[in-house]
Amino acid sequence: MTRPSIRTILLLAPLALLVSGCGLRPLYSGGSGGAVAGTLAHIEVTPIDGKSGWLMSNALRDRLAAGGTPQYRLDVRLDDKIAGFGVRRDDSVTRERRTLRARFQLVNLADGSVLLDDTAGSDAGIDVVQSEYATIAAENTALERLAGIVADQIVARVAVYARSRPAR
Repeated sequence: MTRPSIRTILLLAPLALLVSGCGLRPLYSGGSGGAVAGTLAHIEVTPIDGKSGWLMSNALRDRLAAGGTPQYRLDVRLDDKIAGFGVRRDDSVTRERRTLRARFQLVNLADGSVLLDDTAGSDAGIDVVQSEYATIAAENTALERLAGIVADQIVARVAVYARSRPAR
């Protein structure tokens, strides 16, 4: 292995200074004792209606790893739709799009104030095949994937909020 020359080091030094001054900070700085982890651990997820709600609640609880006395409540309302968009000559659908959208609010339990009000969502394409069972299985698999994706988006937005809020 060759050692970098002095010239290479001198050329890369300004680049290192630029990168260090760009303002990027780790989201979960401080680890489990940091502000973000502390906020996420004290969020209670309210029940969400329907199968998609059950999947979303479980995905959120898995990602939040709540423990202790809740200080915040996460209210989520879902909009789950399936629309056909590929059509054959005989008017049968060949492709579907499943869309899962969530409107969520982070509520402070101490005073009932809404700290964060946002939306998240994703969609997935589904092939409609001859077997109705296979199509239903694909729709369910898409819903499971979408619940995980949207839960990731919600937790990321709550984490960004937790990092940016004033220290208490």
